Amino acid sequence: MSQTILSVQDLTKTYHSGEQTLTVLSQVSFRLSEGDSCAIVGPSGSGKTTLLGLCAGLDRQTSGTVSLCGITIDSLSEDERAKVRNQFVGFVFQNFQLIPTLTALENVLVPLELRGERVNEKDGIELLARVGLEKRVHHYPTQLSGGEQQRVAIARSFINRPKILFADEPTGNLDGETSEKIESLLFELNREAKTTLVLVTHNLELARKTERIIRLKNGMVVSDTMNEMQETNFNPTTAP
Repeated sequence: MSQTILSVQDLTKTYHSGEQTLTVLSQVSFRLSEGDSCAIVGPSGSGKTTLLGLCAGLDRQTSGTVSLCGITIDSLSEDERAKVRNQFVGFVFQNFQLIPTLTALENVLVPLELRGERVNEKDGIELLARVGLEKRVHHYPTQLSGGEQQRVAIARSFINRPKILFADEPTGNLDGETSEKIESLLFELNREAKTTLVLVTHNLELARKTERIIRLKNGMVVSDTMNEMQETNFNPTTAP
């Protein structure tokens, strides 16, 4: 039986401004096992990125429960949450979030340094070669194209062999051809590492490459279906 990697139960997030209350997420529940791939889709403002941040322990929910790899993170301190993320979680963002003063190799090795582990440059070089950047190891982000920077970010996300990878619009800043290469690379590495993958995306074609699609609207789950059940005319940004 597959291990449960992410468990979300009745997750709600509200913000208060004076006498007004804004509910960004309401009673969201789902569970993902080892190796699962899932896309979270919906129109702008539906709560996708907020949900991703709560699942990763980057923000705190108003109510509900989040468990990562069997650890309930709700009551953990910020330092304890950071330790859980460093141990189990990888991230890929739309804007790459590389450190401009570090080379490609140094950026890839940052998660190991944060974990206080002995840094083995060979592992970083091998990952960069795996993403096709063996000749760009010592280049800085400003010397790399957008697609190359995202490849560095993907290599970085896998350096600590994460149990779960969160990707927020990973191809949002890339052209079509480059996006396809990045998507293929992301899923290929994910399958090899048996990492649970959670994608936030507006890209229907990318969403359809996952095994499961969760659609949000106004902060609530309006559909949660396995990919083979998706309708061919489904549009995550305009569907009612």
